[in-house]
Amino acid sequence: MSNIEEGDGSGRQIAVEPNIVPFIDLMSVLIIFLLITAVWSQVSMIQIGSSVYGKKTTEKVAKPPPKAEIPFRLDVMRSGYRVLISTKRHRFPKVNNEYDFKKLLSYLKDIKKTYPEKNDAVITIDDSLAYGELVKGMDALLIAGFPELAVATSGVK
Repeated sequence: MSNIEEGDGSGRQIAVEPNIVPFIDLMSVLIIFLLITAVWSQVSMIQIGSSVYGKKTTEKVAKPPPKAEIPFRLDVMRSGYRVLISTKRHRFPKVNNEYDFKKLLSYLKDIKKTYPEKNDAVITIDDSLAYGELVKGMDALLIAGFPELAVATSGVK
């Protein structure tokens, strides 16, 4: 606030007292914004390590990945199930317009016998299918011995 004070005849003097409340409001909003931004930048970081630049290897023969690191995915599609393990693809088409759960479960158990140390799997589903079909696929993976499941949100490719 400002006010005008009349002095002893030497003229008017203006006393100015700045209002700092709007400035404090602005600073508090900026601090909150910066804190939130800092948290989101931490969440969005991906730990890639040195694989971005690649490592120079002295070995001439590349070692195959351990069996536990082989990609394994179950796709639930309109036409049936598709299992991708390493570079192999196996399809289980619908029988009488129903998913062939028994054949899928048998095949998944065979995969578990082949790769006993593998515990993780990724499951995808076509966006147009019911949620129950995803749950059935997850049940098959759990029964077969793959407890570490990840659901891919990008859909079936």
